[in-house]
Amino acid sequence: MRKLMFLPILATIFSCMAKEKQEQAQQLHSKTIKMSEQQGMETATFAGGCFWCTEAVFLEIDGVKSVVSGYIGGKNPNPTYKEVCNGNTGHAEAVQITYDPKKVDFGELLEIFFATHDPTTLNRQGNDVGTQYRSEIFYHTEAQKELSEAYIQELQKESTYGFGKKVVTGVTKAPTFYPAEDYHQNYYAQNKQQAYCSYVITPKVEKVREKYKAQLKHQ
Repeated sequence: MRKLMFLPILATIFSCMAKEKQEQAQQLHSKTIKMSEQQGMETATFAGGCFWCTEAVFLEIDGVKSVVSGYIGGKNPNPTYKEVCNGNTGHAEAVQITYDPKKVDFGELLEIFFATHDPTTLNRQGNDVGTQYRSEIFYHTEAQKELSEAYIQELQKESTYGFGKKVVTGVTKAPTFYPAEDYHQNYYAQNKQQAYCSYVITPKVEKVREKYKAQLKHQ
């Protein structure tokens, strides 16, 4: 019985430790973003389904300095992956991109974002279902907002990309972004042999490598 009594206590301790680590990661990420902005870098934040996929795609692009997987748009501070997966926190899985606008502009990032996920399925990407998998752009400037809204209007035209359906991508001012746990970062590169990576992420990466050859790193 004594062992059983300790289990809830241990669970609480580990939960608190995880929360503290998440908070530290968020503070470090915020400092990194501020330093990057001082160096002439800009920030873009996209939610387009599983962040493993979105991260892998944008890491291919020249001018992208870093891609951080995380959570945004919810009601609880410093959420964990488990909490977000339950679908009750309101967060979306997203990536925050630090990029050099002299090498790649926001419009080009938008094009790649829309070309590598389905913006017509509400709260869903393939078999990943839930509000955490919604399609949403979190803008950091008024220019990003205007460009995103104009781009979506073009996509609404039936001939554009052949969607033929309403684009449900949201455009929202970026609130606090919370970096995900360490094991989510650079996930695809470290887990290419996993089934999900092979069947879902690899085709997206290959599409980018084929369609955007001139914009890839090391070209």
